[in-house]
Amino acid sequence: MTDEVQPLALEQVVVPKASDVLANHLREQILTGKLAEGAALPVERVLASSVGLSRGTVRDALRVLEIEGLVTTRPGRAGGSFIRRPDATTLQRSLNVLVSGRGVGFRSLLETRDALEPAAAGLAARHRTDDDLGRLEEVSRLLRESVDDIPRFLQHNVEWHVAVVAASHNEIMHIILDSLSRAILAATDRADFNSPQTMADTLAAHDRILAAIRQGDAQRASKSMEKHVHGYRELIESYDLPEELAL
Repeated sequence: MTDEVQPLALEQVVVPKASDVLANHLREQILTGKLAEGAALPVERVLASSVGLSRGTVRDALRVLEIEGLVTTRPGRAGGSFIRRPDATTLQRSLNVLVSGRGVGFRSLLETRDALEPAAAGLAARHRTDDDLGRLEEVSRLLRESVDDIPRFLQHNVEWHVAVVAASHNEIMHIILDSLSRAILAATDRADFNSPQTMADTLAAHDRILAAIRQGDAQRASKSMEKHVHGYRELIESYDLPEELAL
């Protein structure tokens, strides 16, 4: 009796592009510090010869890294491709692309603020410096002086919230909320939303939060910020605001 040959359960093998392989290799070298910030990469011709790939493939790999903010290209005789370590703008750029490209909903923005800003205020009460307090007090003064100018008031309001997050000394929170604050500013720049009562309530809430941060009372700072951003969310959701964010 002849044994039947069972068909193999095979799946399609996906072979990565050579440019992706090179980009992954260079990215690892950059992130681990093996390629120092500011170091110049070999010119395309030399780099292609070194790795055994075409110049077009090398160019594609460098373009990926440039988009990610890990390589910067300078034109001219003294130009070329230079290593750039990740910084705040790297995450900020990626977040902006994600939010804009996927059509993230405005409700998601409000929920993110509800989750992050109270925690940031609590951290600010623990970690703030004298310089942080000075910045918060200065923006509070500017905010109070701009109640008759809604665009200025909104701009200083955003700056105040960003200053609170900066005082937390949590870089990831700072980057995320700094990026999203621009969407809040754009969506709420309307006179019917920013009534004198709304602005007065905002100033009073900021005073309570700032007092708790100044006194180092993390629990009170967090609770006060939670009440503030949640109240803002309830108010703003009663208006006809955009479904999607625009950064």
